[in-house]
Amino acid sequence: MLLRRDRALVAVLIMLDVAFHAGRTGTVSAADIAERAGLARRGIEPLLQALSRSSLLESVRGPRGGYHLGRPRRDISVAEIVATVVNTDSDSDDGPSGDLFGKVIDPFWSEQETELVSKLRDLTLDDLIRRAEAAGLRKPLTEPISFSI
Repeated sequence: MLLRRDRALVAVLIMLDVAFHAGRTGTVSAADIAERAGLARRGIEPLLQALSRSSLLESVRGPRGGYHLGRPRRDISVAEIVATVVNTDSDSDDGPSGDLFGKVIDPFWSEQETELVSKLRDLTLDDLIRRAEAAGLRKPLTEPISFSI
């Protein structure tokens, strides 16, 4: 099972992949997402299901099926993506305890988490697409070019 941080990063990667390769109208398959991300398909399936249940993604069945964004990319914050998959984790009570943890580490971690969530709330998939384009990544053509004579 992926750790919370890993689940969050992979979920953001999945959403960015769908936004980048399919946008709002096209679809991408789970196999294609997994291949581009270098992950096992069965490893991302629970995340795809969680993102679909939350309506961040829509699942399309059929021969040209796959996934596409459930809303415009400018309306999907990174914080919402992270909250969707982190909230599906089961919280366990077997974590650290003691005075140092309770009085130093836990409050410190909560402060950092609050600041991070605030920053992630302001960051959308649209912002990440712009970062991808600024990094030199180009969207693939929607249809392969074919010539016939």
